[in-house]
Amino acid sequence: MNQDMLALVSIVTAGATIALGSIGPALGQGRAVAQALDAIARQPDAANQITRTLFVGLAMVESTAIYCLVVALVLLFANPLLG
Repeated sequence: MNQDMLALVSIVTAGATIALGSIGPALGQGRAVAQALDAIARQPDAANQITRTLFVGLAMVESTAIYCLVVALVLLFANPLLG
């Protein structure tokens, strides 16, 4: 395969990885925050525990987007196929 074509495919794939890989975490984080705010509104006394649990959950959800970013960066800057 031509090096220019391989570079083009790598760039398009990196863009698609970021685009598609960030939709799920964004929707998940929005839903989690909405549910946490609803829970805090219902039980203000448990706000500290809910907030702590929310932050742990958000970190786990965000890891998916970070993995997609790593894949995109590898495709752009350390692509083993381009040699």
